[in-house]
Amino acid sequence: MEQLKQKIREEGVILSQQVLSLDSVLNHQIDPQLMMEMGKEFAARYAGNHITKIVTVESSGIPIAFATAYFLNVPMVFARKKKTRVMDEDSLVERVPSFTKGFVTELVISRKMVLPTDHVLIIDDILANGEGLKALHRMIGTIGAPIVGLGVAVEKTFQKGSLAFREMGVRVESLVKINSLADGIIHMD
Repeated sequence: MEQLKQKIREEGVILSQQVLSLDSVLNHQIDPQLMMEMGKEFAARYAGNHITKIVTVESSGIPIAFATAYFLNVPMVFARKKKTRVMDEDSLVERVPSFTKGFVTELVISRKMVLPTDHVLIIDDILANGEGLKALHRMIGTIGAPIVGLGVAVEKTFQKGSLAFREMGVRVESLVKINSLADGIIHMD
């Protein structure tokens, strides 16, 4: 997706050979038109797959997941990072280490939000090591809902997350693939 690549070239900040800050593109500041274009692209790529639910992780995945859900005309659910007082006692909880944040967090989804009869598309902003998305995959698997695929705005191909999903047989669609951050340059397909 050329529009996203251009934003990354202009506004991405390389922090190390492993970490790229996309705060002004995806994670802190949101360009509504770009989010809607990404959602439209994911909807087109997964059209005809009988998706009934979009699932993402709080909070950076929400704008893209919302846009995708809008174009597919299905509900969107996000895994919360904290269990609230009003959530079901029967909620699913997974502990997840975050590479970029440097700490462990919990993901929580109420069993009432995703049903075994749903056909789920997981959407997120960045796939690097994929620990959060793997936890989400396990949670949906526990519920018994089939996972149609995974859509990510940015795939860091030099980290292991996307390979792990593909080895599990999960369809992965990426709008942009970053192959390296070597020499202070963002190398993209």
